[in-house]
Amino acid sequence: MDEDKKQYTIRGVSERLDRVLRERAADYGVSLNEASLKVLARGLGLDEGAVANHDLDDLAGTWVQDEAFDAAMKEMDRIDEDLWR
Repeated sequence: MDEDKKQYTIRGVSERLDRVLRERAADYGVSLNEASLKVLARGLGLDEGAVANHDLDDLAGTWVQDEAFDAAMKEMDRIDEDLWR
């Protein structure tokens, strides 16, 4: 192994992750190790195929229950019958 490369052991790999990594390895026609390195580098934005995600992941799990917000949302569900005549 090259001196500038590190070796990792990753524990706790779920069945689903294992299955998807193995499928990727087969799709790429490479070893499980090579496929794992490729998807890891891509996910971290370190290769030419990196995917830039501009979604709302950083907001996941931050919801706070707010009665005022719920009341405002409920008001939006109200249909003004005069507008539909």
